Amino acid sequence: MPEPQTNESESPPAPLPERDGGPLMEVRGVRKSFVSGGHDIEVLKGIDLSIDSGRLSMLRGRSGSGKTTLLNLLGGLDRPTKGEVCFRGRPLHSWSDKRLTIVRRREIGFIFQSFALLPLLTASENVELSLRMAGIPRKEWKARVARCLDLVGLTKRASHRPFELSGGEQQRVAIAKAIAHKPHLLLADEPTAELDSQMAARIIAVFRDIIEAEQIAICMTTHDSTLWEAADVVYQMVDGRIELE
Repeated sequence: MPEPQTNESESPPAPLPERDGGPLMEVRGVRKSFVSGGHDIEVLKGIDLSIDSGRLSMLRGRSGSGKTTLLNLLGGLDRPTKGEVCFRGRPLHSWSDKRLTIVRRREIGFIFQSFALLPLLTASENVELSLRMAGIPRKEWKARVARCLDLVGLTKRASHRPFELSGGEQQRVAIAKAIAHKPHLLLADEPTAELDSQMAARIIAVFRDIIEAEQIAICMTTHDSTLWEAADVVYQMVDGRIELE
């Protein structure tokens, strides 16, 4: 696919004022194809959805339904073959890689299936790393790290390294790290897949607390039917298409 053209400046985007009403993210007519064995394989077949601030959205569906591909498009990790992905009124689908990197570092948080923590750093140091990468002033680090670890219930584990933490605790450190730079949107790919049902419920409770405290949007993928009722909106994905439940 040819590199999309854009007239946007490569300089860091200026913060936008908060908007009254309207979705945080809009996806319109999105299709995504990959080349395999000399043939185009269409993974997403015309997706329309919106994500609002202060809400927990879930993408549900079987493996291969397109959940992770869609999540990557929402986070600017990939671009659609056709269609539009707009974040806070701005066209992510047409931006350069450099500009997308800036937006991801400043305005979007990511949680992956693996916890992605640096093993030699403590919980607080792993969270602090996110602030360094986002260019947050050093004077704000201590207070922000403390707040994020408090939000996920790990204040007393701040000095522990990942190998000293349980799987659920490591996931909560990953969440604290993902929200440290105060993103508008948190994207989580199967964040409870490696956890038992009790710990998975705990993670969802943490998400609800974060939404209330930080007023952000969270969108996650899951195949766990026990979690769906905790969402504000659930999108069912089947064969690259989406249906609102």
